[in-house]
Amino acid sequence: MQKQTTSLASTPASRREFLKKTAVAATVAAAAPLLRTPVYGQSQAPSVNVLGANDRITVGYIGTGNMGQTHIRTQKSRAKENNIVQVAVCDVSKHRAAQAKALIGDHVEVFYDYRKLLERKDIDAVTISTVDHWHARCTLDALNAGKHVYVEKPMTRYLGEAFEVYDAVKKTGKILQVGSQGCSDLKWHKAAEWIRLGKIGPVVMAQGSYMRNNPKGEWNYTIEPWATPEDIDWQFWLGPVHRKKPFSADDYFRWRKYYPYCGGLLSDLVPHKAHPYMLATGNPEFPLRVACVGSKKVGTDRNTQGTPERDVPEIVQIIAEFPSGMVMHITSSSVNEQGTQEMIRGHMATLTMAGNRVELRPERPFAEEIDPETSEAFPVESVEAHEKNWFDCIRANKEPNCGIELAIRVQTIVSLAEISERLNVMCLFDPQSRKVTTGDGRPVPVPTYGWSELS
Repeated sequence: MQKQTTSLASTPASRREFLKKTAVAATVAAAAPLLRTPVYGQSQAPSVNVLGANDRITVGYIGTGNMGQTHIRTQKSRAKENNIVQVAVCDVSKHRAAQAKALIGDHVEVFYDYRKLLERKDIDAVTISTVDHWHARCTLDALNAGKHVYVEKPMTRYLGEAFEVYDAVKKTGKILQVGSQGCSDLKWHKAAEWIRLGKIGPVVMAQGSYMRNNPKGEWNYTIEPWATPEDIDWQFWLGPVHRKKPFSADDYFRWRKYYPYCGGLLSDLVPHKAHPYMLATGNPEFPLRVACVGSKKVGTDRNTQGTPERDVPEIVQIIAEFPSGMVMHITSSSVNEQGTQEMIRGHMATLTMAGNRVELRPERPFAEEIDPETSEAFPVESVEAHEKNWFDCIRANKEPNCGIELAIRVQTIVSLAEISERLNVMCLFDPQSRKVTTGDGRPVPVPTYGWSELS
């Protein structure tokens, strides 16, 4: 029997088939312990009040700043195609709420307290584009009010909130999509397909980056004259934030710079890479351990008059290890725009994503057994495609491209990275207990509102 196996694998063609079958078996075996939770793309259990294929979806909008208005415009432009009707908007700013109403039309009802919007029984789904520290509360209240949710990334400000959202999605059966539109870019789905087929063997490493270079400081947006205490309900805007301070137009427009409201690059740019890369593995996992380092030595805020120095770093690097053995490295910057090559490395072959194609390159030791391959060119990522996926999944009652199973795993990476960077520790995670520890088993305090002065 041993001689026969050696003989069958001795020719290039037969050895190629042997290796492919071995790789598939290894991939399935590695995934087996993780199958206790739904794999990406698997449908959820049926929820109540499932819409029929021809039913119109009635949509409301919570948070109508720049991204909120983007969603209003893109959804309006494809309202007929997606069979939706836009009926209500909410914002703590009277000016922004009026802008949103003008974008849609006079029939739209305006609210300044999102809870009043959620009381409308005719609203099926809400798009949430608030500041990060309101994502969790708005999402939880929407789910419990029976609404489907599209919430901008990051899913939540803190890790504990993320698991509250996870549990609420499971309890209510509603469809949640996180606004990381790269997940609806088909090249990542092609990569996942090839990886599940064992074409690159066991996945060993993934690398990506999201880089910018803003000499005047990233997120130092223009402060508009309409932003006054008379226009903005400041106490409502602060919400759960522990550090209460008097009205600040700088905080209102430039909140991504400050820890009480946002994790900076980790919350704003990193999710745009972490979500697609995790999707592309074909079987997203919780991380075993995460480490992150960051710095802000360039000091770009000095180039913008009248704004304080940011709390958050100007450059971060994350490294995460997963149960399958894969290690992921993500870099993000606001002071240098040169990125790393988008790449997923397997034991037998490597995938690169360039020109919106996926290219498979055999590793040298397996060059005779594995054929190089290049996918077709896919359309570039778009908010519209991601929104359509959400609407389609509401009707079909299935997990969307950035649904809760993927989102909770990525939020865990993002949150652990912030803990690691701020506390200068390596973070280990146990998904069963949902606890964070150091390498020697000491518990790590998980940040939430009130855990530090900047919270």
